[in-house]
Amino acid sequence: MTMTQPHEHIVKSYDEEQRHLIEEIVRMGLTAVAQLEAALDVVDRRDDSAARRIVANDESIDAAERRISHDVMLLALRGPMARDLREILAGLRIPADIERIGDYAANVAKRSIALNASPPMPHITGLRALGLLAAGQVRQALRAYKEGDGELALQVRDSDAQLDRQYTALFRELLTYMMEDPRNITPCTHLLFMAKNLERIGDHATNIAENVWFLLHGEEELPPRDKRDDTSTTGAA
Repeated sequence: MTMTQPHEHIVKSYDEEQRHLIEEIVRMGLTAVAQLEAALDVVDRRDDSAARRIVANDESIDAAERRISHDVMLLALRGPMARDLREILAGLRIPADIERIGDYAANVAKRSIALNASPPMPHITGLRALGLLAAGQVRQALRAYKEGDGELALQVRDSDAQLDRQYTALFRELLTYMMEDPRNITPCTHLLFMAKNLERIGDHATNIAENVWFLLHGEEELPPRDKRDDTSTTGAA
């Protein structure tokens, strides 16, 4: 009978823990996306009670990040190779981005409560479309991480330009609406903040995608991409 060497046990155990860690990070990410999608729904339904639940649920994402960071640091003590170190860095960076995504989703829900004090706005449809695009980016970035798919990661990174264009269009539309009637200023301001939160979620999805590339390729330079739309003045949002 062939004896299993202690080193083989260590490597096998490390690999199993690394797989478990990736699953935990992806689960955390999917929770954040679910929060975002729920926030978009409560904006549509003007449901203050559901919005408050989403805000309260953000603590579970924060707790997941703390737990994962602890597990990553324990794993870091046992990862001797360059690839292992990249996994450790990705295991710290990606949950940090997910935690921010959860925060932005909670901000959208919180802002919706204030928005509900005003009559329904026609721009909710545009906000929801922007949010669903951002949610799709996050889901794709998580899939790229789970599957180790560098090409999918690049697609997520490239798709951020579309989200930026959509954000800029909504931003300009809201500014025009505010100028047409001063009564629109307060609700449009809430919508501007919400739209900016969604645009930032897209940025964090891009961060996750770039960390997937780093995990797979190290310091190899990322391929060029189309420049994002920088034509909007976003100081108010």
